[in-house]
Amino acid sequence: MNFSIECEQEVDGRWIAEIPQLPGVLCYGKTAEEAMAKAEVLALRAMAERLENSESGAVEINISLPLAA
Repeated sequence: MNFSIECEQEVDGRWIAEIPQLPGVLCYGKTAEEAMAKAEVLALRAMAERLENSESGAVEINISLPLAA
């Protein structure tokens, strides 16, 4: 399964990063890098929880990060 992180700067200056393939994986940060790192951590936690609760089987994981904005 391949995931991509989408990141953009909000009007108020914060950065928001999300992984569209995983509903609810959306994080803010002071920088693009911080927001993307938080989104990656949240994605891994969400997938681990699904595995622990037998909601998903094991899958190969690839996460691609955009170049820093």
